Amino acid sequence: MRRRLTGGRCRFLDCCAPCNESSVRELQIADTDNSVPEHFGLMFIKAGRIRMPTDAADFRSLRFSTRGLPERMRVPMWREEFGRRIVHVDIEPLSDVPFQAEATLQALPGLRTLAWQGSAMRFKRSQTNIIDGDDSIGVIICSPGRSQLSQRGQEIEFRAGGAIALLHSEPAIVTYAEGLQFGLSVPREALTPRVANVDSLTMRPIPRRTEALRLLTAYLKSALKNGALAAPKLRDAVVTHIHDLVALAISDCAPLGESSASAVVAARHIAALDYITAHFQDPELNLEAVARCQGISPRYLQHLMTSSGASFTERVNELRLQRAFALLIEPHGSARRISDIALDVGFSDISHFNRLFRTRFGVSPRGVRGAGRIVAESRNPDP
Repeated sequence: MRRRLTGGRCRFLDCCAPCNESSVRELQIADTDNSVPEHFGLMFIKAGRIRMPTDAADFRSLRFSTRGLPERMRVPMWREEFGRRIVHVDIEPLSDVPFQAEATLQALPGLRTLAWQGSAMRFKRSQTNIIDGDDSIGVIICSPGRSQLSQRGQEIEFRAGGAIALLHSEPAIVTYAEGLQFGLSVPREALTPRVANVDSLTMRPIPRRTEALRLLTAYLKSALKNGALAAPKLRDAVVTHIHDLVALAISDCAPLGESSASAVVAARHIAALDYITAHFQDPELNLEAVARCQGISPRYLQHLMTSSGASFTERVNELRLQRAFALLIEPHGSARRISDIALDVGFSDISHFNRLFRTRFGVSPRGVRGAGRIVAESRNPDP
């Protein structure tokens, strides 16, 4: 049986690109000709299969990359060291162009995430690979272009924005288009108390407009961007919320509405903040408009905002003022009138903007511009 899931651009994936941060170890492979630093190969080989840690304090973030490897080594090294040793799949490149790939894997108790990008490739998890005993449930956030998933005699084609769950305990083939991909795995025992017959919920396309999926991706985006998974004080709550949201996304749940469940409340708050951040420069932005786009009532949205310590109006004004401040101190921004900057960031009343600005920063917009000009001149004195 073959089905197709279509969608548009997946903005969530934009935040998941593998990155090289201080908390991430970059792993490459050493060749016998010493063309790649040897310590990278040692770190990679010692890493072995990355399982979900059992120690609550254990958090692992590993980065893999073919960058710096000779072209002739990229495919065999990626296939053997990353595919077979780390994620236990056989990898087959699907393009004749020079192969390149990089990935970031994060593992902590109750959750694994994997973001990777590069050439088109096929992941095949065969019966031989399944000896690792991994019975977790995987969720793939669909990539740009077309991808395919085969498992249990079904083949599903999907596009950006949607998602699908699969069983790591059974053979599967996933064909990925070139570009950025994202997946996560949660323990089966974390989902069984939350949904009935979890196996029957796999291999079912989850459309990108599904409310629970939108909340899950918004929550994951925030957690990854802000490093919440690496924060010991936040980690347990964040993982529990992700378990709840995954269960809601893969099941045929009723509309979530204005739920009081902590995972839904947290995800709705994050989704609302994302929308406000993307649209704060619109002078017509108001509580009612944001609530309507989020499918909730203005009263519920206001409760979400105030419970986090800042009202809707305070949040919007802060974003606008910070943007205005940045524009005022730009080296080439002195040609713009202050009133134009105020209008550009979303204020329609210039006097109101000036009052809020002075209250927030303790100085007038004109004063900030003057100080910025002095700093710029001090850095670039005339010869």
